[in-house]
Amino acid sequence: MPETLAGACASPSATPYDANSSIGRQLRRLVTQLASTVDRRMEPLGLTDAQWRPLLCLLHGSPATASELARRCGLDTGGLTRLVDRLLAKGLCQRERCRTDRRVVEISLTPEGERVATQLPGMLTQVQHELLHGFSSAEEAQLRAMLARLQDNAMALDQPQKN
Repeated sequence: MPETLAGACASPSATPYDANSSIGRQLRRLVTQLASTVDRRMEPLGLTDAQWRPLLCLLHGSPATASELARRCGLDTGGLTRLVDRLLAKGLCQRERCRTDRRVVEISLTPEGERVATQLPGMLTQVQHELLHGFSSAEEAQLRAMLARLQDNAMALDQPQKN
């Protein structure tokens, strides 16, 4: 176990595992609630929680190949292909052969897709603002720092154990 995690586990303040109050479960509930809120906010645009992500990625880096877009969205290419098919049917994106390499198919926003995608940052900023309601700037910074530490610790847990 990495030294920082081993020290934390040996700490007398370490709390025994309780499924109802585990940090993992709390984070999962928060992510689920947040996704549900974002899903509801996306309804007027005709988007699901999954569909806005590729549009936002394309807004910030269009065009993209399917594999590049899947990587940026954290999806497998098969899942992304089905998602892009649904976005194509809604007229929000298009597939085109790359002009420099005809073997490559690029995905880009249509004018309607760009119109919809440009609304996403404001909507997501509003949800984040509401989520942080009642937090001071210092508390928000502290929360972000703690979440970054949790993420670093989680990544360390994923590393092979050294003997």
